[in-house]
Amino acid sequence: MALFEIRGLTKDFGGVRAVDDLDLHVDQGEIVCVIGPNGAGKTTLFNLVTGMIRPDRGEIVFDGRNVVGLRPSQVIELGIARTFQNVRLFPEMSVRENVMVARHCRTGSGMLKAVLRPPSFRREEAETRLLAEQALAFFGSRLVGWRFDTPARSLSYANRRRLEIARALASEPKLLLLDEPTAGMNPQETGELIGLIRRMRDEIGVTIALIEHDMRLVKGVSERVVVLDYGHLIAEGRYDEVASNDRVIEAYLGRKASAT
Repeated sequence: MALFEIRGLTKDFGGVRAVDDLDLHVDQGEIVCVIGPNGAGKTTLFNLVTGMIRPDRGEIVFDGRNVVGLRPSQVIELGIARTFQNVRLFPEMSVRENVMVARHCRTGSGMLKAVLRPPSFRREEAETRLLAEQALAFFGSRLVGWRFDTPARSLSYANRRRLEIARALASEPKLLLLDEPTAGMNPQETGELIGLIRRMRDEIGVTIALIEHDMRLVKGVSERVVVLDYGHLIAEGRYDEVASNDRVIEAYLGRKASAT
């Protein structure tokens, strides 16, 4: 059953068509990898889904609802969380605080309660703190070994990526979008992330779609691979099917380089 479906999605930037009449779906409980050459429209697709930009045409249906026109804050409240190609953390905030921020979409306290700090606010704050630490603990020794009060800026690049995933996970998403999650990681760290992605789906029940260039990760986690080129869907299927597809090989090897 499709948790998420795109129908006829189109987005132009001036004279460039980044996404072109795209149809795509992700089923409940799937792990789907979106791949394609630079400039294929992959990150634009994620930006459209999360409300950061609006499509020119088409529908984005999540859990039975068309989310086109919703603000990013509304999209995350519905259950779609994401990470970014370039890590976006609050560098001066602590590791714990960065994850606590993600709980805002699941809390009921407003500015007045934050100033007055009644018992209900303090209880909610304590619960948010606990849930943030649980999200961090899911990553095992890699994150439990951190001092939770350490500023995010002091972390290695790979650990900043892990922290960003932990923050997204803390929002209790139904669908998690990961944009190049292994960027800056070495082979050992990539292998660990493969196991983590599987655990997020198997133990927490999160449906996952990810953009990735590391074919080791794509092969290791994907149940279905979707290939984009110039905003078009040119192939989809199991990893071995798309890896031997002539159109996919041509897209990667037989085109001029273009900007991301």
